[in-house]
Amino acid sequence: MPDNKKFIENLSGTGKCIGVLTSGGDAQGVHSVVALVKRKMNSGYQGMVDGGDNIKEASWESVSSMLQVGGTVIGSARCKDFRTHEGRLRAALNLVQRGITNLCVIGGDGSLTGANLFREEWSGLLDELVQSGEISEEASQIHSALHIVGMVGSIDNDFCGTDMTIGTDSALHRIIEVVDAIMTTAQSHQRTFVLEVMGRHCGYLALVSALACGADWVLIPEMPPKDGWEEQMCNKLSENRADKKRLNIIIVAEGAIDQNNKPITTELIKDLVVRCLGFDTRVTILGHVQRGGTPSAFDRILASRMGVEAVLALLEASPGTPACVVSLCGNQAVRLPLMECVQMTQEVQKAMDEKRFEDAVRLRGRSFENNLNTYKLLSHRKIDSELPHSSFNVAVLNVGAPAAGMNAAVRSAVRVGITEGHTMFAVSDGFEGFCKGQIKEIKWGDVGGWTGQGGSLLGTKRTLPAKHIDKIAEQMRIHNINALLVIGGFEAYLGLMELQAARSKHAEFCVPMVMVPATVSNNIPGSDLSIGADTALNAITDTCDRIKQSASGTKRRVFIIETMGGYCGYLATVGALAAGADAAYIYEEPFDIRDLQSNVEHLTEKMKTSIQRGLVLRNENCSVNYTTDFIYQLYSEEGKGVFDCRKNVLGHMQQGGSPSPFDRNFGTKISAKAMQWISKKLKECYREGHVFANTEDSACLLGMRRRALVFQPVIQLKDETDFVHRIPKEQWWLRLRPLMKILAKYKTSYDVSDSGQLEHIIRLRTKDISAI
Repeated sequence: MPDNKKFIENLSGTGKCIGVLTSGGDAQGVHSVVALVKRKMNSGYQGMVDGGDNIKEASWESVSSMLQVGGTVIGSARCKDFRTHEGRLRAALNLVQRGITNLCVIGGDGSLTGANLFREEWSGLLDELVQSGEISEEASQIHSALHIVGMVGSIDNDFCGTDMTIGTDSALHRIIEVVDAIMTTAQSHQRTFVLEVMGRHCGYLALVSALACGADWVLIPEMPPKDGWEEQMCNKLSENRADKKRLNIIIVAEGAIDQNNKPITTELIKDLVVRCLGFDTRVTILGHVQRGGTPSAFDRILASRMGVEAVLALLEASPGTPACVVSLCGNQAVRLPLMECVQMTQEVQKAMDEKRFEDAVRLRGRSFENNLNTYKLLSHRKIDSELPHSSFNVAVLNVGAPAAGMNAAVRSAVRVGITEGHTMFAVSDGFEGFCKGQIKEIKWGDVGGWTGQGGSLLGTKRTLPAKHIDKIAEQMRIHNINALLVIGGFEAYLGLMELQAARSKHAEFCVPMVMVPATVSNNIPGSDLSIGADTALNAITDTCDRIKQSASGTKRRVFIIETMGGYCGYLATVGALAAGADAAYIYEEPFDIRDLQSNVEHLTEKMKTSIQRGLVLRNENCSVNYTTDFIYQLYSEEGKGVFDCRKNVLGHMQQGGSPSPFDRNFGTKISAKAMQWISKKLKECYREGHVFANTEDSACLLGMRRRALVFQPVIQLKDETDFVHRIPKEQWWLRLRPLMKILAKYKTSYDVSDSGQLEHIIRLRTKDISAI
């Protein structure tokens, strides 16, 4: 093993006794955490206080098939007893008797504050137990330190220090499913709908769902509307109806307040709309439907990644290590001091109570702040006299295969561009349409309702520009295009390189150009994530869940599933982790017949002893010879007498459907940021009456890199690209493959060289200046 890497052999076999409990409200996705621990505690802190059968050893079999289950099967309860000293004393006794000195606590700020208090009192509690004769002095010394790691399970996403809490994405799925369904009936009857979503103290769900569905108005506790908001809202609704929009959507957080901290209820808004506008108005309160249902792919992966980080933090903890909470920053797991996060979370509520609402938004974090600013940009059209007059023409086009979320990205680009004072042009059918002159101006209202639409409403083709470069240059000149925004996959990446290379012959291409990655394959160099990949993962995960359920109650069965992705194994690997698969075959990790045989034998042993259903995923181009049919026949033959086999090629269902909340939000924000970059570059490159941009950094790809969105010159990404197989040479998600194997009961090693180090929340926020 390389000297500069640190490895831990199979996390489940470390020898340390780790307890896990969920406390407070339930949240979808927490079961991914439970698979990596030694003890599970039923009913949260109450189970720890009561002891007995509430604290059980978690075997591999007992946590199998949990991934697709919502809520928390180990139970969650708010415990009055644990708030007392006597209750915590009983809990300490129960833990010492079972040899548990490492706790992973999944909950909100109240649960995590209680865990920290328990840790601080631990030494004194042990002394009391020794004095009362309930434990020996030796036991007290052996269990002298209690280590605590917190994970935030909350659908409200109301905990400071993390971009997303476990359960939030699943709750957004429930909300958007309802909103999409309501929009069809609202449009039919020309109705206004007022929807109340959860969020007593935090408006995240309301804000992001408003972004994801293009709501007309949103009300959240962190930023109450200014005085006179009633008239402004009614004017906005009336203007939208005048623009031939047949419906209005207003989203209200349950904790929404006005500037005087008075509640704003759904009924108040309904009465206001009916009284002032006479619109047919309905109220829908989503309630606990947001807490239920199957966890989304994002939550399953998030919980699995956070669970590993929590276990590593506990394994590395020393007696002096402070309690920490595992958080997500961009696409990276980080560890933060637990009480710093709790105190900042409490500061938010204090700021709201004191009517310091701008401070409340800032304290929520950069991601929340950016969501709010983006919503304001996209939802409120400025009148012409308020717009800056840039006189720049900006074209936007889709290139490559369709990806869910492309339309949200185009909508965002068009509206931000208009707000910046540009004239926006839409190019139909990618570069093929560009050379044919399929270019027309696109207005604010033209992109209304685009966020929830799948596919590409502009039209998209895989055609590259090189063969048509002269005609494209001519169209650039005819329409006086001053900047380009290209939204697409690997063809968009290659196309941007070809346009940049053509600058020496065609001055028309000496303009700012930026690409936003949008492909289900997630194979674009320079970006950890692409628009459309999350929707595809949810399609894979949902289908795998249904396929596995189809074998429920029948004899033992193994399913071979083929996924898309070209040569990129992202969908196969991450889909396998989210669906609880037993193996995933990909191009990036070569395999031979011996590996296949070993996998069959491993699955056969599992089938004999514990599980009834097996799942194997295969990337479509993982091997020329080991095809889906070959693997299906091999498993069928070798599994005779133990299990039978079925195969399924998922195909283009992975590209279709409505975009997931994540893809809508990601596409909206990354495209808005790209347009703001274009505006900045246009001002920098405008000289003597025209735009001229010929530097490397004037043709960029905007991608998510670990913690932040980063603009990278495409020319500099060449060395990071495998052009033959159309994949990046290094891919972050390959580090998840050992985790997938561990959860499938393989004995393997987990590379912890990239595990998080304890940081401070203030330092984190200053580093995270470009987070989405």
